Amino acid sequence: MSAPISAQPAADPRTVYLADYQPYPFVLGQVHLTFRLAPRATRVLARLAFAPNPARPGRHDLRLHGERIVLISARLDGQPVTPALDAEGMTIAAADLPNGAFVLETEVEISPETNTALEGLYMSKGMYCTQCEAEGFRKITYYPDRPDVMARFKVRVESDLPVLLSNGNPVGQGQAWAEWDDPWPKPAYLFALVAGDLIAHPGEFITRSGRKVALNIWVRPGDEDRCAWGMQALKASMTWDEDVYGREYDLNIFNIVAVDDFNMGAMENKGLNIFNSKVVLASPDTATDDDFARIEAIIAHEYFHNWTGNRITCRDWFQLCLKEGLTVFRDQQFSGDIRSHAFKRIEDVLMLRARQFREDQGPLAHAVRPESFVEINNFYTATIYEKGAEIIGMLKRLVGDADYARALDLYFQRHDGQAATIEDWLKVFEDTTGRDLTQFKRWYSEAGTPRLGVHEAWAAGSKGGTYTLTFTQVNPPTPGQPDKGAKVIPIAVGLLNPDGDEVVPTTVLEMTKPVQSFAFEGLSARPIPSILRGFSAPVVLEREVPQSERAFLLAHDTDPFNRWEAGRALAKDVLARMVTTGAKPASDLLEGMARLAFDDSLDPAFRALALRLPSDDDMAATLHAAGHVPDPARIHSARRTLGLALAETLAPGLEKLESACRTEGAFSAEAGPAGKRALRLAALSFLTRLDGGTAVKAAFAQASNMTESFGALAILLENGHGVQELAAFGSRWSGDRLVMDKWFAVQVAMASPHAAADTVDSLTRRPDFDMKNPNRFRAVLGALSANHAGFHHESGAGYRRLADWLIRLDPLNPQTASRMSTAFETWPRYDADRQGMIRAELARILATPGLSRDLSEMAGRMLQA
Repeated sequence: MSAPISAQPAADPRTVYLADYQPYPFVLGQVHLTFRLAPRATRVLARLAFAPNPARPGRHDLRLHGERIVLISARLDGQPVTPALDAEGMTIAAADLPNGAFVLETEVEISPETNTALEGLYMSKGMYCTQCEAEGFRKITYYPDRPDVMARFKVRVESDLPVLLSNGNPVGQGQAWAEWDDPWPKPAYLFALVAGDLIAHPGEFITRSGRKVALNIWVRPGDEDRCAWGMQALKASMTWDEDVYGREYDLNIFNIVAVDDFNMGAMENKGLNIFNSKVVLASPDTATDDDFARIEAIIAHEYFHNWTGNRITCRDWFQLCLKEGLTVFRDQQFSGDIRSHAFKRIEDVLMLRARQFREDQGPLAHAVRPESFVEINNFYTATIYEKGAEIIGMLKRLVGDADYARALDLYFQRHDGQAATIEDWLKVFEDTTGRDLTQFKRWYSEAGTPRLGVHEAWAAGSKGGTYTLTFTQVNPPTPGQPDKGAKVIPIAVGLLNPDGDEVVPTTVLEMTKPVQSFAFEGLSARPIPSILRGFSAPVVLEREVPQSERAFLLAHDTDPFNRWEAGRALAKDVLARMVTTGAKPASDLLEGMARLAFDDSLDPAFRALALRLPSDDDMAATLHAAGHVPDPARIHSARRTLGLALAETLAPGLEKLESACRTEGAFSAEAGPAGKRALRLAALSFLTRLDGGTAVKAAFAQASNMTESFGALAILLENGHGVQELAAFGSRWSGDRLVMDKWFAVQVAMASPHAAADTVDSLTRRPDFDMKNPNRFRAVLGALSANHAGFHHESGAGYRRLADWLIRLDPLNPQTASRMSTAFETWPRYDADRQGMIRAELARILATPGLSRDLSEMAGRMLQA
């Protein structure tokens, strides 16, 4: 009988070190898998063709990973063999192995239906599906489950379900069976299988060499009308990768499958991408503009992995940033080209600061390429992804577009079909450009966010003045790394004269020393500097700037990112004074924001972003960095006060602005109409502070798309209105699981601070709250942690609620529980009472019997800070 799959660890936590890496002692040439699917008794037959690895000479035991599977039989070169089994795998002693090549055949039994961890092979509402990254394949069969073991896979799936899919190209099918052959060697984490009652939304793409590729988005019956945008995004991604990177798709078919129960956003399995339904299904009625943009970006990201992740994978999981950082950078480039580079850059930096900077400045800080880990699933982080992408961007900025393109061509040529390292990646740039990137490599090996100080000097002269910028970089200590060296920092700078004219266009200064000066000569007047244009490096810029200068840059800076940054910094200065001294909102901020709001020469999407005040969490981080102890309640109150003051300043033009941004005709999710809707909602948000919700209620009633309907509902709830609208929204969409995730989330996110925990209690008692579904769990508990004032309410109720639910979820789904525990990582910012309450909850989590390795590692790291 098959034992039910459990989420508990198979052994005591152990630390894995990069320094201990050794090549696998065997080469795996060909893999044959047969799946005989049954909900609680799936049989997996594996035939693995091994040969000694010349990179590891000598005699070695054959060690295969395997967890929570039942071995039925094993045969070595056709003869029965009895391997030594333990909780983490099987071993066949070297003495029992042939001297040369050999074939191992195994048959195991697994239980997909009871696999609530959603790793390996599991079931989602009657559909079989897989998630094997990082180490899920070992829960399917015995195998060397490591990314540097690459092999060709042939797969046979046997089931009476109508659709049977796997990696590669289809090579045969019949009554209750299908066979697939993937001609490209891949590691086991890229294996995929799907079986279910599905309907295809088909398409076709013709590569630049003229080859036809069949495209399919597979969905459950009833979701067919939500696939068109995803198909459009897929074709755009394929075209873009050919045009920009010269990368052509390499199979006859590309399949995407939408799955409701999925821990991540999506997975790039070779030829068979599996997506969380929320990031592939979209229609104007059910998805917001943000959803459409996110779907477009994630489909691109997973497709781009075909080359940066699949054809070239990572040697070991310490190199995870190699595939993820590069692919995030590529999807950011794509989104910028498709939409707006300025808008995209601002969005990316907002996310970087909200997620990665707080990670880098807290107890969970780790290097982009860490030196060790206990549970690799805990390193799918903003540092790996977003900071990893920033490093690629810096490298491109330093070497220039032409050398970046040549280096990438060399990378694909040199390492195609290989499992590569950061050293391999940097070497192609060194060989292409002649640069020594030893110092630059510190970005990969050292954690923390550099802090960049600035000193200015002006010397007038008869032939023009000299303006000197002296930069000082400080690399703060982080857990396990008290001392760090100077980094290579590309600092993009422009200079404006007092009239607002640009006298020095954007110039990239390459900082390599702890203190370094750069002079600009021949200037007619002392300039106003625009520093770190385009956010050219992931650093914290520390510079005392008068409000008048920020207002000047808000009005005149030619760099769109720095123009936005000036307004945001000005807003943060004002909010900080309001919180710490009780100051009133400053007129220069209010007037500057008003000029920007009504400047029709600016992109509506840019204006909408610029009108968005810094978040409560952003202000807490800002105050903490300035030496203050942030008070969540005071921050929340000050932010609302500033919002009202800004609404009053904007009042004369708000109705006209709202009216001008209404979109007519058929819905379009493209950047232009989406930007207008964003600006319209911003105007409605300010109007609601003045008219009690009259305008936004009308907008809700008349909304013809989800962006405006849901946006209006969120505005009403944020301002203490919308009881009837909330009920109407829930009644209309009660049968739609993705829209109802929004309904759950918005109630918690917009709850008043004292009511947030009670709102969680009310929603989690509903019969349609399913904690086993990651989307629904994140909708409620993720929204709680995002409600800064509610989560950090002085009662500690927010902390207790989250800890309660993490403890409940951990035995079922440790990945999701572990990732959501990061809500506690900022505890060192706050006062002693809040610190004590959070530490008590972390200790309670750690004291839970049978706690998973995932959650145990995270809670332990946070508690040790």
